[in-house]
Amino acid sequence: MRRLTALLCLAVLIALPSTAQDWPERFREFMAVDAASVVIENVTVIDGTGNGPVEGQTVLIQDGIIRDVGAEIMIPMGAHTIDGTGKTLIPGLIGLHNHTFYTTSQRRIQLDVTAPLLYLASGVTTIRTTGSYAPYSELELKRAVNNRERIGPRMFVTGPYITGGEGYTYMTRLDGPEDARRVVRYWAEEGVDWFKAYNLITREELAAAADEAHKMGVKVTGHLCSVSFREAVAAGIDNLEHGFFTNTDYDEDKPLDQCPSDFRESLLDVDMAGDEVQTTFREMNEAGVGMTSTLAVYELYVPNRPPLEQRVLDAMSPEVQKEYLQTRANIADQNSQLWKDLWVKALEFEKAFVEAGGLLASGVDPTGYGGALPGYGDQRNYELLHEAGFSTPEVVRIMSLNGARILSIDDETGSIEAGKHADLVLIDGDLASDPALIRNVEIVFRDGIGFDSAAIIDSIEGTVGVR
Repeated sequence: MRRLTALLCLAVLIALPSTAQDWPERFREFMAVDAASVVIENVTVIDGTGNGPVEGQTVLIQDGIIRDVGAEIMIPMGAHTIDGTGKTLIPGLIGLHNHTFYTTSQRRIQLDVTAPLLYLASGVTTIRTTGSYAPYSELELKRAVNNRERIGPRMFVTGPYITGGEGYTYMTRLDGPEDARRVVRYWAEEGVDWFKAYNLITREELAAAADEAHKMGVKVTGHLCSVSFREAVAAGIDNLEHGFFTNTDYDEDKPLDQCPSDFRESLLDVDMAGDEVQTTFREMNEAGVGMTSTLAVYELYVPNRPPLEQRVLDAMSPEVQKEYLQTRANIADQNSQLWKDLWVKALEFEKAFVEAGGLLASGVDPTGYGGALPGYGDQRNYELLHEAGFSTPEVVRIMSLNGARILSIDDETGSIEAGKHADLVLIDGDLASDPALIRNVEIVFRDGIGFDSAAIIDSIEGTVGVR
């Protein structure tokens, strides 16, 4: 490994002020690395492009940017050096279904404090909120993070859910296509980046929303039912959420613009290699429509899943922990064979989608009855994508570069390549040897600032579901 001359090093250090110097003092306890130049030596890199792990790598970060990656690179004198021996470096995770609100069977609460902290501490450096309970709260949180008034991931804010029919009281219930256009115009002008269509929207309303959104320079995704995946693609949607669990393409008796209450039974007979499924994939791919995997939230409805983790329980407030454990026990008592069978098919659907050339990304969706926490649920997705049959390099790509592509920021972040933002996750252990090691996050770099994962987690223990 070569060293630059002292003169050149001095010039570099003078030109690059500390990237953490503008942060308020109150955040210093959460910063593991505060230096103009940072070097991670002898680390195993999984770069997010789909390449396999490469051992013995050195990564140079300067001014918040990845400057070089390789076995033999020039390192400036005085750089802060981290020994990466026995550790793995991956790109920051990009969560494409990562609400800042949270639900259990008994509550819905905006987690303006704990959600951004848990996301970042878990290695999630960029999120799209994908349906907002409080859009103005999220826009303010995004502003505060951008201005270094708060710690958290880079944010893409979604406007309020847009749906039809009865819907939920916190959603916008549309009254026809022109109403859809009005709502989209208003919130796009307020600064949201995406919209999320929900499961009672009509085809005409979705098409109008997508058309107006595109005119305003924003995009639309959807958790659908009344509109099937193929119908949504034809309407101009940009992304689809949840995969198999919400696709009504295969319900032969589905009325137009209505959501059948029993459509999931029709999913049990679906053949992943059959013409119907492959047609869905082909039309999505031809239109450039990606899909978001949210396995962690649906796993909650499979009896006795996921395995109980003490860290998840410790993060919850006592009341939330009680609500979660009671609902989990109720689901175990019901022992639903439908959900067991759907789970297996859902894993097959996501694998088949990628094998057909589909663009799959991932997000936690911290809703349901509360077991998939912000950040921790993203890490659980990492394990579940392995269960679906993806290799470690494939999973890292799904959870990083693929998400960046859907957000159109893949030239800035999503992989460990020179010139991109230093959004990185340092993990203790050989990640390729065991998916569960994704939980061993030590340092999370966001634009080159290294945050101490354990310190952040300690600061919010026992408060998820309260603040």
